[in-house]
Amino acid sequence: MRRYKWESNLYHGKPYVAGEQPQDEGLVKLNTNENPYPPAPAAVKALRAFAKKSETLKLYPPTDGGALREALADYHEVDTANVFVGNGSDEVLAYAFRACFVGYDPVLFADVTYSFYPVWCQLMDIQKKFIPVKRDLHLRAMSYWRKNGGIVICNPNAPTGIGEGDEFLRDILRHNRKSVVIVDEAYADFAEFSAIPLTAQFPNLLVTRSFSKGRSLAGLRIGYAIGNERLIRALTLVKNSFNSYPVSRLAIEVGTAALSDEKYYRKTIAKVVKTREKTAEGLRKLGFDVPPSQTNFLFCDAASKERAQALFAHLREDGILVRHFDKPRIRSYLRISIGKDLDMEVLVESVKAFLLKEE
Repeated sequence: MRRYKWESNLYHGKPYVAGEQPQDEGLVKLNTNENPYPPAPAAVKALRAFAKKSETLKLYPPTDGGALREALADYHEVDTANVFVGNGSDEVLAYAFRACFVGYDPVLFADVTYSFYPVWCQLMDIQKKFIPVKRDLHLRAMSYWRKNGGIVICNPNAPTGIGEGDEFLRDILRHNRKSVVIVDEAYADFAEFSAIPLTAQFPNLLVTRSFSKGRSLAGLRIGYAIGNERLIRALTLVKNSFNSYPVSRLAIEVGTAALSDEKYYRKTIAKVVKTREKTAEGLRKLGFDVPPSQTNFLFCDAASKERAQALFAHLREDGILVRHFDKPRIRSYLRISIGKDLDMEVLVESVKAFLLKEE
């Protein structure tokens, strides 16, 4: 193939690879950690109401998230100056990397964690250093007691599902007062702990959250950050250097409505957690090691890379999609999103059939 001189000026980095989004009907889709339940009735009502005033789409939305930012401030009991709203938590995190990690020392994050972090470092020419997780996949706080240009903690962690608690985060924050610590809480809706209250005590802490998982709005793309107003101001500067209007009018109205329906939100979270625990126990009874999860997915150890690949292929033949990460230290694991009870029963029965084939 002919190559052109201008191609040397193109970006050739290695991108993040998202989970499959097949359009085939009939698949049991447990590979992208989507919530199996629909959005809150209040959100659906707001969506229908918006259709009746669609002429407002000719107007730009508020640059700061408007009513949604105010609703988030009320919900988390912080000032609006402590809230940043973006187009999905991935975008918020990307802005945060650019806003907070402009020094020369490496940014620290776990060797087993969300694989978008090294992609952003590569894209933005940010130095990085991987911090090994322990053998049980937990993070070790003292490993972050070193010189750095920033720290990113995914909590609960992806793809392991393991959550760390209050003292763990306090330990890291106490030993890293000179750099920004970002806590990515994309899955905190399903967890026992959130670092958001710590933002009042630690001005260098930025917490990012998502509407995609707990609030069933992955298709609308809403993310946000909570932190000291200086951190929020830096995020805003970066946003306004890329795109002043990232959050649509539709997302603002539906997202605001979703926050108002707390009863439905709590009910849905409880259902997912109950199904998660039931499925985890079922897989453990079948002989799989499944670490305790505080997310809407499970990390299932199949004992070897080859067995994990074989189980992955078997499930796919049965129309069940999960994820296998062919990466160091986690090649023997499958990540399984939590669906409805029937979805998970189908999964467990397919795993049983796989085990029978092994005999």
